[in-house]
Amino acid sequence: MRENIAFLAFTERGARLAETLRTGLGGEVTRARSREDFSLSRWTGERFTTCRALVFVGAAGIAVRAVAPYLRSKAADPAVVVLDEGGRFVIPLLSGHLGGANELAEKIAALCGGTPVITTATDVNGVFAVDLWARRQGLTVLRPERIKSVSAGLLAGETVHISCPWPVAGEPPPGVLLTEGDAAVRVTVRPREGPELCLVPRALVLGVGCRKGVSAGTIEGVFARFCRERRVLPEAIIAAATIDRKAEEPGLLAFCRSRGWPLRCDSAGALARVPGEFTASPFVERTVGVDNVCERAAVLAAGGALIEKKYAAEGVTFALALKTPRLDWSW
Repeated sequence: MRENIAFLAFTERGARLAETLRTGLGGEVTRARSREDFSLSRWTGERFTTCRALVFVGAAGIAVRAVAPYLRSKAADPAVVVLDEGGRFVIPLLSGHLGGANELAEKIAALCGGTPVITTATDVNGVFAVDLWARRQGLTVLRPERIKSVSAGLLAGETVHISCPWPVAGEPPPGVLLTEGDAAVRVTVRPREGPELCLVPRALVLGVGCRKGVSAGTIEGVFARFCRERRVLPEAIIAAATIDRKAEEPGLLAFCRSRGWPLRCDSAGALARVPGEFTASPFVERTVGVDNVCERAAVLAAGGALIEKKYAAEGVTFALALKTPRLDWSW
């Protein structure tokens, strides 16, 4: 997960300003002294995929040329902000909403007494920004190229319908209507074939059972089939859960690590006390002391209902439970 802010300055004055900003915001400061001992391309490339934001203290043209070779998409790129070494103007260049560059520019401007130069149309017109709302709510944006049509509708004064199966606290902003029918935007954990902009909450816990010694590759392959056959978006999964006897299973640990998921491990006794109806297996009960691992582990870790029952293949079992998302209209 990206955490750090990387500041790059080109002069002594710029470096002093960068240090001031680092004190207020955290991160690291680099001073580019000469072409002989510093590579702008290497510095940018190394941090573009590991830092949540790159802040250039210097000319905007330098920043543009530095990041251009590494651009992928608004859903993947970090925030990129540039400001002059006097701290007068702070410009978010890249990932203004999803990456948080607009918000970061405002924070930087507040620290150095400068002016944030925000050019995003929805911000300029005070219109609801669906991508900013998604970021604030912790929703993953699928097919971010569809954001443009949603924003265009709002800017044209049209009403945009959003479908969400969970409550959203507060009043929808102007131009937005929550609906149960057809919608331009849909909050979902299931794949969709239509033209909607899909926003995915991190709301599912994956319960896992596996035989001893199963490889990470096998688990990954079964997981891909599970998601495809049960129609689940893997972006919705926030964590995995299993029995404590599998806490040191190398393949399972590697699988979770590759996905960036924490792995919760509970005892057989704790799993056995989970209320509900589960897919019982006498063999599993004889082996580990509880009749089902994947379903019970998912429900216990999520604190919510089972939405996908046991799926078994190649010595691996999966199930899914829902941790109800808490959403509101703040953006």
